[in-house]
This record gives sequence, structure tokens and C-alpha cells, in this order.
Amino acid sequence: MTPDLTDRSAFRFFEHVSLRYSDQDSMGHVNNVAYAALIEAGRIGLFTEILKNEQDQSLNFVLAHVAIDYRKEMHFPGVVEVGGRMLRVGRSSITTGYGCFLNGVCHATATCVNVYFDPETRLSRPFPDWLRSVFERSIRD
Repeated sequence: MTPDLTDRSAFRFFEHVSLRYSDQDSMGHVNNVAYAALIEAGRIGLFTEILKNEQDQSLNFVLAHVAIDYRKEMHFPGVVEVGGRMLRVGRSSITTGYGCFLNGVCHATATCVNVYFDPETRLSRPFPDWLRSVFERSIRD
């Protein structure tokens, strides 16, 4: 069952990101491109958190898919809490979910698929057993 990404309690990890004045567009709200940057900060923070106790902390992933649902206008200023969580672990890819909260209100949700790859061959490869175990544990935690 997929968790409700609009519910702040669905997340244990949060990356705090300050909105910038330049994140606004001509309509006076935070631009859609800024949301992608918020999700990126949340994604990198989530991976760093999940791998913090591991010997190998390399992020040999490429972003293969991102889908953002804009739920409510967001306005500068503020600090966005980007909640992140693991949703699915595949053979060589992971799916993660995110919620962007400003003052406790969800303004956007997103899902991302990242593919594990070999930086020398530039091709995808299956997760090593230790990494699969770390990701699977993060779903249960």
C-alpha cells in the first residue's frame, strides 16, 4: 500500500530548504522549477541519511523519472520541510516519495525513480546485496 504523501506523519526524514526570493515567478508564487530543486534536495538528503552508517556512501544513481503533483500555491518566504521516504526497491532501481510542507501544509508531492549504474560503463547494474538490504530496511523502519 502506497503511503499518503500529503500526510506529514508519513515521513520520518525531512530536509529543510529555505525558499529564495528568486524561486518566485511573475505570478508571485513559487515556480514549478523551484519545486524540482526542492525535491532534489530532499532526494539527496534522503540518500545521505539512508547511507550514513555504510562504508560505501557513493551515490551511483541516475534519475530516470520524476513526477510532481502541485497541490497548493507556495509563496516566499519560508523554510520548506521536504519529507522523503523509500517506496519500492527493485532489481536495479528504487522508487522514493516526497512531500513539500510549508508551515505544516502540503504544497506538492513527488515520486522519483533512480537507477543504480556502473560509473565506468555508464550502464545500469543490479544492487549489491548489502545495498539492497539497506534500502529494504529503510522501507520497514
